[in-house]
Amino acid sequence: MAVRRARTPRSTPAPQEAGEAAPVDHPLDLSSLTGITGYPLRRAQLAVFDDFNRRFASLDLSPAQYSALVAIGDNPGRKQSEIAGALGIQRPNFVAMMDELERRGLAERLRSDADRRSHALVLTQRGSELVARARLAQSQQEEAIARLLGPQGRETLVALLRRLAKIE
Repeated sequence: MAVRRARTPRSTPAPQEAGEAAPVDHPLDLSSLTGITGYPLRRAQLAVFDDFNRRFASLDLSPAQYSALVAIGDNPGRKQSEIAGALGIQRPNFVAMMDELERRGLAERLRSDADRRSHALVLTQRGSELVARARLAQSQQEEAIARLLGPQGRETLVALLRRLAKIE
């Protein structure tokens, strides 16, 4: 059995190995990325979601759950497949999400009168109350974004993003 010697801390930096960049004291140059639409779009999405998660932590809602509850509340009785499709959530993921929302007593799947093979979705009273509180948190987030971008800047950003995502 081979025994390895423990490394001792060096007082001087190790020599640079082949292919390894030397440490620098200035920020990274990301200008090749910041001019690409997707990079700042993704970074903005991460910032908005981080803020969302902070604001919604006490409600125990993810962005996808919030979207589903709002869509169900605004469209009671619509089929599960319609809500999932409109939100761009894959069917297996939406089924799992609905399982969780039902377990928490926030939404229900009811047998559709029109098509016995599908489920109509509705909010429970508890779900409606949670959505009301969540809408308040969402409006506060939108106000913060409007303060950052200016009211017209926020409206312009939303309009451009809707165009980019091909949302009517």
